[in-house]
Amino acid sequence: MRILVVEDDPILMDGLKVGLGLAGATVDDATTCADARAALAAARFDAVVLDVMLPDGSGLDVLAGLRMRGDATPVLLLTALDEAPDRVRGLDCGADDYLGKPFDLDELNARVRAIARRGHGRAGPLLKVGALVLDPATLAATLDGRSIALSRREFAVLSALMERPGVIRSRMEIEERLYGWQEEVESNAVEVHIHNLRAKVGRETIETVRGLGYRVRGPA
Repeated sequence: MRILVVEDDPILMDGLKVGLGLAGATVDDATTCADARAALAAARFDAVVLDVMLPDGSGLDVLAGLRMRGDATPVLLLTALDEAPDRVRGLDCGADDYLGKPFDLDELNARVRAIARRGHGRAGPLLKVGALVLDPATLAATLDGRSIALSRREFAVLSALMERPGVIRSRMEIEERLYGWQEEVESNAVEVHIHNLRAKVGRETIETVRGLGYRVRGPA
């Protein structure tokens, strides 16, 4: 899961990046409305954690612009303005959820997972394809009820494929899930992760579509 965090407090930003990263997310950051707009125009995110009070304006204006152009990226508002009228205004501007400061990091992670899975059209918390099951909350994977040890990036690759069984995901799409802006993309990283995953979940589970990418086949 790739998340954009828009927050101007450097201490809080560091905590969010560490906490979301430990939960398996790839995190990009922005500290102003202008940076947030540029990021949202340049990349796709599974969810956005958006502070309302930013140095150059209101996060609500960023949210409104996002919705006006038809972008349905899930957004969680994060702000010290936590009275009922503030929550109502944020939700009516198009936010998917709202969390006041101070907050519990586990709750934030759970809320981000919830809006992200709704954004992908899933109701349940688990990713299931046949006997293969992933739990994004715990980063646990099982095949036929047997636990499988996956690295954080292996889990991210498999999640990207299992979110839409049968749909081809390009190498670039998968790389976007693995690396933030400030991380160097290794030239053959996706191929290495796919190779390792096939050894763990079975070669037939992940199909290579030559010239296009990879897909996980759903049950017939």
